[in-house]
Amino acid sequence: MRTILTADTTEMGRWVAEHAAADLRQAIADHGQANMVVATGASQFEVLENLVRQPGIDWSAVHGFHLDEYVGLSSDHEASFCRYLQQRFVDHVPLADFQFLRGDQDPIETISRIGGLIRSARIDVALVGIGENGHLAFNDPPADFDTEEPYLLVQLDEACRMQQVGEGWFASLEDVPTHAISMSVQQIMKALRIYCSVPDERKAAAVRDTLEGEITPEVPASILRKHDSATLVIDKAAASKLAPETLSNLESA
Repeated sequence: MRTILTADTTEMGRWVAEHAAADLRQAIADHGQANMVVATGASQFEVLENLVRQPGIDWSAVHGFHLDEYVGLSSDHEASFCRYLQQRFVDHVPLADFQFLRGDQDPIETISRIGGLIRSARIDVALVGIGENGHLAFNDPPADFDTEEPYLLVQLDEACRMQQVGEGWFASLEDVPTHAISMSVQQIMKALRIYCSVPDERKAAAVRDTLEGEITPEVPASILRKHDSATLVIDKAAASKLAPETLSNLESA
């Protein structure tokens, strides 16, 4: 896994978008189409804003998959990831299709249907982030590193739910759903290229544990270190708790 240090979220978004766009163009050139996984949340604001403006991508050849979604939340809720993706990505580019995880539909049926589609797909690019508790998608610690099921019904821990309140998506902890549909860790790791964007000092401890601790289900994002083509992209704030030796080995954007 590479780790790229950027000055701020603006540079982070630009760097990830440019590299993801190059991968999409190459996949289309090689295979006639590209498949990508798209995340949401504060880490993806600048990434998606820059990605939809990248030149030379035949978006009509790109198939999109949704990373995770709250169970029980309709797409018109302000915190809905379906709403987020529609407004910030899907409405801006003429995709071949996008497989939404609809939070207000039967989660078991959704997991079966979308899981069946992604199981046979070559995922060229996955855009992801990590949480303050080190989660990858909604795989909170201790994450399941072994299951081959593409999507899981998961229970969200309190740290994860409090992050959603802290970021302003919900007014209180009681408002945050307790369960979600999440792409599994192994399904994320099947992507040919993974770009994990992590801004903000709030995630500095998670970044430190991801890079400097053991690879363990207690720090789900640490598994990215096993992926040869994963790139962790952090800003200076998110890097603020790294040891000097770790900092000296980071690549600059």
